[in-house]
Amino acid sequence: MQKLIYGALVGCFLIVGNSQKAQAQLLSSFTNSSSSFVFIDKAITNLPSIKLVSNRLYNSNAAMILTEKCKAIQFKYAQILDREIEAIANISLFSFVDEWWRTRYRYGGTTKKGIDCSAFTRLLQEEVYGFELPRTAREQYAACEKIADEDMMEGDLVFFNTRGGVSHVGVYVGGGYFVHASSSQGITIDNLDNSYYKKRFISAGRVEEGERIDPINAG
Repeated sequence: MQKLIYGALVGCFLIVGNSQKAQAQLLSSFTNSSSSFVFIDKAITNLPSIKLVSNRLYNSNAAMILTEKCKAIQFKYAQILDREIEAIANISLFSFVDEWWRTRYRYGGTTKKGIDCSAFTRLLQEEVYGFELPRTAREQYAACEKIADEDMMEGDLVFFNTRGGVSHVGVYVGGGYFVHASSSQGITIDNLDNSYYKKRFISAGRVEEGERIDPINAG
């Protein structure tokens, strides 16, 4: 039984994204000092994207819950994005999206009570990728390196002219889809080929490496 749990846990960790903050939260969620435990050995501590203290013990029940949560998120967003479940690899990203899913749009908002497009992209970039962005869509556009449509990668920003100039922003999640704070649907995922967004698309932008921050120690 422990071997099965161990294998599932390793698989889940292998697909967790780059966010150190998200990793720390996930790890702390199943650290426990009671009941049955699974030993996490040096094979996992040597993974480049995961920093564990060697010789730590983790509760197997919590590990199983974590693995099931990963699978549920993969299944949900594979359906939304029309791709293979295995292609939903950045669990950190889609966990963040899922946490905010359908949060209503509110101009100037920054919380679960209501959030606008640039506040959402700013928070996602900070918590998932460790990048710090300015507050508004126009400022974020100015801070990005502009990239060609065919070079877009998961995590890039996508900018639109919805009411004059750069007035809307989202985050590209691959396959032509982007997540954003829609004024009508709240946090949702749409396709760039949607006639409304296709007509208003300005360009994609990539955050410069110099904008990277430490999401764990950020104030």
